[in-house]
Amino acid sequence: MNDNAKVVAALLAGLAAGAALGILFAPDKGTETREKLNDSLKDLGDAIKERTAEQLEHLNDFKEKVVAAVKSKLNKSDEALEGALEEHA
Repeated sequence: MNDNAKVVAALLAGLAAGAALGILFAPDKGTETREKLNDSLKDLGDAIKERTAEQLEHLNDFKEKVVAAVKSKLNKSDEALEGALEEHA
């Protein structure tokens, strides 16, 4: 996990903890407090899903670049090997 992802994860965790504490200490009825807490947790879950999807997309892009680079190197190696074999044949 890179530094940006760690910062975002810490920020989301702090946000969730702050929202939960704020709701728990608010002077509302228990049912209203539970609804607010449930909504906050749902929003946090949605934010985490969104961030995860973004990170997976970046990881997939990186994977595709690595695979393309490896294939390119293999093709060059194959061409060099074929050229060397033709010279010695």
